[in-house]
Amino acid sequence: MGSSRWWRKMAAGLSALLLCLGFCFGRGDSGFPFIHQSTAAPMVSYYDYIIVGGGTAGCPLAATLSQSSTVLLLERGGSPFRNPNITHLSRFGDALSDLSPKSPSQRFVSEDGVINARARVLGGGTSLNAGFYSRAGSAYITKAGWNAKLVNESYRWVEKVVAFQPPLRQWQSAVRNSLLEIGIRPYNGYTLEHLYGTKVGGTIFDQYGRRHTSAHLFQYANPSGLTVFLHAPVQKILFTTEGKPRPTADGVIFTDASGQNHWAYLRRGPKSEIIVCSGALGSPQLLMLSGLGPKKHLQAHNISVVLDQPLVGQGMSDNPMNAVFVPSPRPVEVSLIQVVGITHNGSYIEGASGENFGTETQSTRDFGMFSPKIGQLSTLPPKQRTEKALDRAIQAMRYLPRSAFVGGFILEKIMGPLSRGHLELRTKNPNDNPAVTFNYFKDRGDLERCVQGIKIIEKVIESRSFSRFRYNYLPISSLLNMTANAPVNLLPKHANASRSLEQFCRDTVMTIWHYHGGCQVGKVVDHDYKVIGVDSLRVIDGSTFDYSPGTNPQATVMMLGRYMGVEMLRERYATNETYS
Repeated sequence: MGSSRWWRKMAAGLSALLLCLGFCFGRGDSGFPFIHQSTAAPMVSYYDYIIVGGGTAGCPLAATLSQSSTVLLLERGGSPFRNPNITHLSRFGDALSDLSPKSPSQRFVSEDGVINARARVLGGGTSLNAGFYSRAGSAYITKAGWNAKLVNESYRWVEKVVAFQPPLRQWQSAVRNSLLEIGIRPYNGYTLEHLYGTKVGGTIFDQYGRRHTSAHLFQYANPSGLTVFLHAPVQKILFTTEGKPRPTADGVIFTDASGQNHWAYLRRGPKSEIIVCSGALGSPQLLMLSGLGPKKHLQAHNISVVLDQPLVGQGMSDNPMNAVFVPSPRPVEVSLIQVVGITHNGSYIEGASGENFGTETQSTRDFGMFSPKIGQLSTLPPKQRTEKALDRAIQAMRYLPRSAFVGGFILEKIMGPLSRGHLELRTKNPNDNPAVTFNYFKDRGDLERCVQGIKIIEKVIESRSFSRFRYNYLPISSLLNMTANAPVNLLPKHANASRSLEQFCRDTVMTIWHYHGGCQVGKVVDHDYKVIGVDSLRVIDGSTFDYSPGTNPQATVMMLGRYMGVEMLRERYATNETYS
């Protein structure tokens, strides 16, 4: 195929490509006898601890607390263990493209117009993500006020089950070598630590391509101490005020799959608690539904105010991600994030690759983790964000030349970020998505970091180490235009996108699924993650973060679940015992 003809087909075909870049993501349930369907739950029950949300933090927290206490874990979604779209790397992205009511992924669209997803499955984001595993940096741990010794013990506890060294093949090796060639040094080899320079990180996919989620940490659980109910969304937290100096959480109402309500209460005792682990969207949402939040906003939804707390739902952030597609003249391996360049300018450089991007078959072509089926239409205006637009993008992929499926993405994620937004209720239904605004690039510092990150990506692509995986006749400006001008997002195009990197960042901003905030430490919860102003209630998950830890938060969120579980047991029994 001549270069001009190839270029025309590639440019047309990429109309189906750049609507999204987001990172989607066996042991059977019978191996965990304490996991049940919610319809089997008693109408009324009592526990030492009630955990709302069986996600990235909730599972390790429940496994730890069950060692010497009775624990109820309520998960609104189903099980990840028997879903092939979750359990194996070869089906990567399929769960995100499933829009059915029973899907483990629930799509939401931020008020900024970026389509995203929240987990609706046991294991939370670890059941859907791209699997990259990397610890938080030492400065982050110090600033959080965590005990460094217990942090390291908790990381290791998690890593014995879920962390693996990925195989590094040709394309990922080229990314690594390019980063080193352009000066992102030193080379730190394979490490789980967050260190400046270039490194190979961990993954939660093992050598056979099998995903290991936070739910696999249940192997540490005491089966007689833990009860897990699936398809059990919590409607609200119950509080008592009689004879109390301030509101005290004492139970929850949850609904089973048939619509029947159930009541779960805390056993009497000063150390019994309810812990919300529902994530950056679910945790502030549940607090509001339970009467904790901005008074006027709660009253507008006819919610009885338990505590006027205006900071619930504030401080929402999502790390902006921008990427450049690099078509390759030769086939490359299917790979997710394995190599990362941790720069001093506030951006992280990563890559993903694959001829077919993991999911192409003879009958259908798909960009897998970059597929229109995942449904992120970037900054598409809401009125134009339709199923027809999505269908057109998917259909267009069928006419792409095979060469259009050969290549990879070099991407950058902004550290932090600095920009902040907010979250509000839409309805009183906990299964409905709240309204969330992230305000991408509202802080000028984030935009400057993005520009610097794109400049580094340009150097990576132009490096000698990467030369065998790019076409010499395609200059960087063409690759940027190819990325920025893909018409599938139906946005007005800016002709200067390849010349103005600021415009490129704004036009191509996407999510990397690392949203956080809404219940931040020092604002909604104290440094022990206890909700300020009420008793017997904590929030332990990414909603408490001011900034996203490391290059990927999942390791630290799992660690935090284990860390706080140990701390709570020590507090309950006034001991320094190590819980295994």
